[in-house]
Amino acid sequence: MSDFLELFRARADAGADGVLRMPFDRFMALALYDPALGYYRRDRKRVGRGEGTDFFTASTSGPVFGELICAAAEKLLREQDAGADLRDYVFVEIGAEPGGGVLAGVAHPFARARTIRVGESVAGNAALTGKCVVFSNELFDAQPFRRFVFRDGAWRELGVALDARAGALIETGLPAIEGAPMRDAPPLPPAPMPGGWHLDLPLAASALAREIAAQPWSGLFLACDYGKSWRELLETTPAGTARAYHRHMQSNDLLAHPGEQDLTCHICWDWLAEALAENGFSPPRVESQEAFFVRHAGKYLENAFAEDAACAAGAGSRKRSLMQLLHPAHMGQKFQALHGFRAARV
Repeated sequence: MSDFLELFRARADAGADGVLRMPFDRFMALALYDPALGYYRRDRKRVGRGEGTDFFTASTSGPVFGELICAAAEKLLREQDAGADLRDYVFVEIGAEPGGGVLAGVAHPFARARTIRVGESVAGNAALTGKCVVFSNELFDAQPFRRFVFRDGAWRELGVALDARAGALIETGLPAIEGAPMRDAPPLPPAPMPGGWHLDLPLAASALAREIAAQPWSGLFLACDYGKSWRELLETTPAGTARAYHRHMQSNDLLAHPGEQDLTCHICWDWLAEALAENGFSPPRVESQEAFFVRHAGKYLENAFAEDAACAAGAGSRKRSLMQLLHPAHMGQKFQALHGFRAARV
């Protein structure tokens, strides 16, 4: 914590009152991505159920998730690129955890599988050229977001300040916003709004989607994550969607363990779909994770359940993984999949 406070002091802006402050997205960028102290830059295991981990994702289910992704991608490519040789496609995973990828240990029909790690540049990356399947799992929800609250008759941006006397980080309000928010945020609902209404805006996620889509590749874009429509974010989440994960405990204390806990909020699927459409993708589609796999990996599921029924030995672990990924009470409805296809330019 003392190291992070020194980093905060060096990067924050001093106001007229002498208080050091920064908007929340800048704080989050430091807490997650600073080369030395950032949560996602530390060489440690974050994902899984073992000691010292903080959360688990679909990839925790082992090769089953990769097999489902592979089957769905193959079906979507054959529908969009009739007669295609899948060996012409490279599977590119963005944001894969160190030491692996979703297709690690999974037989696949693609030319090869490549990963772009956290911190690696997307712009100009040689992996994003030619025919690709560009995949991510919980990449966009981990991008810095901005926070707003409706207070005293106006929208105010929330930031982080250093309480010099206590030697601790605290939430602070930034100057009131006149009209549309600063720094390219969409217009927020006009007054009156209920006092204390929060909005967490995943603007960096949308910028990243545009950057990925702007690269000179063609093929399938597929992102698994959790999010809401813009209308849902405006109307159904009065407390916002920001939260922290530390040692498998969910918390609303976003400042508790900077550099040692995950910070996240729901992404806006409308904004990501717009980013794809603006860059020449066919109309992108968002489906629940359950619906996505049932519709696009149905043959794999049929075979998997048939094999499990025919062979009791070893059947339990794969069936449990499938239930975790598909059941509405687990990941089936909590997560969604966005996919779109862009044909090669002639």
